[in-house]
Amino acid sequence: MINVSAIRMKQFGVQFYQAALTALDIDKLVRFEVLSYGHQQPTRGIARQPTSKVNWDLLEKRIAASEKAYQRQIIRRKIDELVQYYEQCRQARDLPSIPGAVIISCDEKLSFAPLEEGATVGVLKVPEREGILRAIDGQHRLLALHADIESFGGEEFVVPAVIFDQLPEDHIVQMFVTINAKHTRLNASHLVSLSGRQLYRDDALATAHDVVRALNDREDSPLFEEIRLLGVGRGRVAQAPLAQELKKLFASDQLGAGRKAEEFLEEARKFFVNYFKQIALVFGAAWAGRKYSIKTAPALRAFIRVAPDVVRRLDQQHADRTDFRAIGRVISPWGRRIGDLRFETEGAWKGTTIDQLAKELRLALQYPEGAFV
Repeated sequence: MINVSAIRMKQFGVQFYQAALTALDIDKLVRFEVLSYGHQQPTRGIARQPTSKVNWDLLEKRIAASEKAYQRQIIRRKIDELVQYYEQCRQARDLPSIPGAVIISCDEKLSFAPLEEGATVGVLKVPEREGILRAIDGQHRLLALHADIESFGGEEFVVPAVIFDQLPEDHIVQMFVTINAKHTRLNASHLVSLSGRQLYRDDALATAHDVVRALNDREDSPLFEEIRLLGVGRGRVAQAPLAQELKKLFASDQLGAGRKAEEFLEEARKFFVNYFKQIALVFGAAWAGRKYSIKTAPALRAFIRVAPDVVRRLDQQHADRTDFRAIGRVISPWGRRIGDLRFETEGAWKGTTIDQLAKELRLALQYPEGAFV
């Protein structure tokens, strides 16, 4: 038996449980299945992309297909987008990736031990048998979790779940149809772009969003079309981690805005595009190479984090903050003090944190000739 914390609930005489299942519990106990006739494939959608992080050969083996199932065929694009979103959440660490409960049915009767007599809070005992649970709502979310679970390492990850036990098959199908027949789907990653404008006014996040758009959309930017705006796309870097790092920067006023919002925004866009253009030149081999991690979210966030130090030196030199050559002169010590090999994925980069890289970048600016520190 697997013991999980749960709340016993009842609606119109039907008893069910709100429980907390770990990612490993989900991976072991839930079976995935789709309605299929004959030799239909369990997945559909766009052709498999070579850049997909999903091992579709393994994932499709996990999905059963039968005439008695009720789930739709799996949409590959949706799984790919969810995996990208989970990775974005893991890197940004500012949003949970599965905040809402999935709905699950159990083939066998479950037992519930209340903390005290009559209590609704207690421990739910789930038989430890592979495939004993079936998803009524949330199968794509759980499949994406299964596809990306190796990225979580030993990190705690709990999935909220509503669990029914021994529901009649026709009741399960009716619930599935009711949930899925009419729905309004909003790509959650749209919130990154909408926040600060349509949803609520947040000037720091709005400025951050516009800077990220400039980095991705301007053809002279070294990150041109490299950022996954709205959480999807062929880019290597998610939008949210960069936007959140920039938001913190602008909210703390470390760049000393003190001017009209329009003027500051234009300066910020120009500065960061020219800043990353010079970074791409200073670390030319790493920026252009495939075996380097310089264009990952942690590295780019570290560069953003030390931007105020670069701006202070530009101000000390009475240089225009957006001047391409002046920025290059300020950060040139990074080429000597840090170098391309620092970003080698299977080398010095292993185990690097944002704070650690930011500290090294600051020290290189403070001691450009390599003085003892």
